[in-house]
Amino acid sequence: MQKTIFITGASSGLGKAAAKLFQKNGWKVIATMRKPEEEKELTELPNVFVVQLDVMDLVKIKKTISEVLKIHEIDVVLNNAGYGLIGPLEAFTDEQIQTQIQTNLGGVIHVTKAFVTFFRERKRGTFINVTSTFGLLGYPTCSIYNATKFAVDGFSEGLAYELAQFGIKVKVVAPGGMQTDFAGRSLHGAMHTAYSELISKVSEGYSEDQVANYSKATAVAEVIYEAAIDEKDQMRYIAGDDAIQLYNERLDLTPEGQFEKIRSQFIF
Repeated sequence: MQKTIFITGASSGLGKAAAKLFQKNGWKVIATMRKPEEEKELTELPNVFVVQLDVMDLVKIKKTISEVLKIHEIDVVLNNAGYGLIGPLEAFTDEQIQTQIQTNLGGVIHVTKAFVTFFRERKRGTFINVTSTFGLLGYPTCSIYNATKFAVDGFSEGLAYELAQFGIKVKVVAPGGMQTDFAGRSLHGAMHTAYSELISKVSEGYSEDQVANYSKATAVAEVIYEAAIDEKDQMRYIAGDDAIQLYNERLDLTPEGQFEKIRSQFIF
């Protein structure tokens, strides 16, 4: 029986890679994005339905998902939509902070809530929430981004306990660096002269040479696909060699040890 996945943020990067992979493997794909009129690739694929959705619009989330569920029987929800707000806290406006939280965290919560009743009544279904290595450990100039991704991880864990009784699985995929346009269209930055040395040091991680070592979006999409079909009770899936290394260090050193290791790199 053909299965169906609902994906947020499918216009580029990991979301688009996941949409293509699931479609290639025989799934029906509901690919949502803010500007479907600009999508030229997914619209040409059979069994892919491109739908307009902005995860910051709570009214639209409820209406869109209600309409989708009248037509399609969703098996997996992939909460992928999000972006990175990078820079020192002091440089951000209140609006930037709120938008980051509402997109990366609020979007996940409200999209998930819109599907819970449907999954509960069917006594099956899977939520897969994309976090980040920075949802497992903190990093300078990423404090608000860290906050949203840590929060999605905690939200997912709590929800996994809550929904297990109904046969619903909640999983997290935490990628490390990816070779996508995240640093372009999905990375928003803010500068402050007092932090120029720190920003310069952190920026080394986004250099062309460093990005070349990151995982391809297609490789992370494979991890998402495995999480969707493996029937395991595993909650966290760490995607990418750099992510696995950092996560293992986190486990070996304890959070306090990891904190001291990273902190020591940024004391000038």
